[in-house]
Amino acid sequence: MAKKIGFWEAYSIGVGGMIGGGIFAVLGLTILLAKGAAPIAFIFAGIIALLTAYSYAKLSVRYPSEGGTVEFLVRGFGNNLFTGYMNTLLLASYIIMLSLYSYAFGSYASALFCGHEIEVVKKLFIAGVIIFFAFLNFLGAYVSGKTEDIMVFGKLGILLLFSVLGFFTGDFSRLSPEHWESLIKIMVGGLVIFLAYEGFELIANTARDVEDPEKTLPKAFYAAVSTVIFVYVLVATVAVANLTYEQVQKYSDYALAVAAEPFLGKLGFVLIGIAALLSTASAINATLYGSARVSYLVAKFGALPKSFSKKVWKEGTEGLIILAVLTVVFALSFNLENISVAGSLGFLSIFAAVNLANFRLAGETESNPFISLMAFLFCLVSGAVLIFYNVKNSPEALKSAVIVFIATFIFEVVYRSVSKVRMKPFIDWRLEESEKLIKKLEKLMPSLSDELKRHFRAMDITWRRKLANFEIEVSADISEEEFKEKEREAKEKLGIKDYHSVRFIKKEGR
Repeated sequence: MAKKIGFWEAYSIGVGGMIGGGIFAVLGLTILLAKGAAPIAFIFAGIIALLTAYSYAKLSVRYPSEGGTVEFLVRGFGNNLFTGYMNTLLLASYIIMLSLYSYAFGSYASALFCGHEIEVVKKLFIAGVIIFFAFLNFLGAYVSGKTEDIMVFGKLGILLLFSVLGFFTGDFSRLSPEHWESLIKIMVGGLVIFLAYEGFELIANTARDVEDPEKTLPKAFYAAVSTVIFVYVLVATVAVANLTYEQVQKYSDYALAVAAEPFLGKLGFVLIGIAALLSTASAINATLYGSARVSYLVAKFGALPKSFSKKVWKEGTEGLIILAVLTVVFALSFNLENISVAGSLGFLSIFAAVNLANFRLAGETESNPFISLMAFLFCLVSGAVLIFYNVKNSPEALKSAVIVFIATFIFEVVYRSVSKVRMKPFIDWRLEESEKLIKKLEKLMPSLSDELKRHFRAMDITWRRKLANFEIEVSADISEEEFKEKEREAKEKLGIKDYHSVRFIKKEGR
């Protein structure tokens, strides 16, 4: 049996998914909008992410699936046009994230190697980094999990070092309320950066492989989001204190590197620049390998194929080429503000749908429906505020978002009509088989209990459905070794596989 994922691995996936390049790319935009209230803007966006993490934690425990977000939408709304559209929008949102990462990579690389941003060089780096990692994924290469863990804590370390040192040189009067913008601008500042909180949902895709998921998954979700809120607020505080508004305007695409110069000089610029390159490169690699590939395969087959491999684009190689081409086109066609607004609106829409799904499934997931409803309304209102503000002040920034939302809907309608591919009732076949077996056992247990008593030489057999699991408690005075052997025999007879969520629990006989 494969080794299970513990808390720290799940936590690293969430933190690594979030601190993947967003903070390096769009910090400048948030400061331009909120000015001295930039840390408040990050807190506002973080609260939405934390409330949404509640829905993800509850859904992940009840429906452990490699399908993650898409599985939850199918469970909440069924396999219809809406869920098909949401999956296509999710895939488009990952393309936007790839565009953001490659745009940030290009900006920092150009500034790092040329001393300042040169448009042609930046565009060459944007296209080059996507082509490079697409080629690596095409060959089946992937940075190992342990290396990713090291990179996650490396990124955290550099950002925390930046924050600690920045406290000695910053002018913190810039954070006082007289330097704050209006409430609406502070909100929009947080919403533009909201896509920097995208990534915690990747924990959900590992739920089936997590040890003690009922305890581990909620802790991993909440700890990951809370850590990132803390880091982002700290970084935003130090950046505001060390940058003039004029500097942010001039160097908005790589503001974080410039913010390190007052206390580390040119070394600070280089250090943050290298951290940004590593972060954005690893985020591109992880998105191509993981989340985007899942959405593509679901779109192609209606569910994840049984041959789904964690390390290569098996059965979907053409998808890698499509994603790479679309990412390069998007990143080269739109500016940072366009990309950020489109990405934030995309994930606000998807997270709103997931929160609503958990609200509808509150009985199944044993959730507090009020929290999920509140998170749904937060996402909805936030999306409306972001649209309203840009319609009034910067309609050009909505251009890419309008294209993405309309194009994905048209694509989904046409694709369904032409290909006849429909979303399957379950995205992960293991979850489907597990659910079917548990329903079968619930019906059979009354007649099976006497047979199981004889098999285990048990005084009593009790059973219950506990979220994703079916637990059979056996009260018997037998050794642990004998119990394990009889459990193996019983599972074999009943057709219970390792991936089925069925547990035999030994209790001492009375």
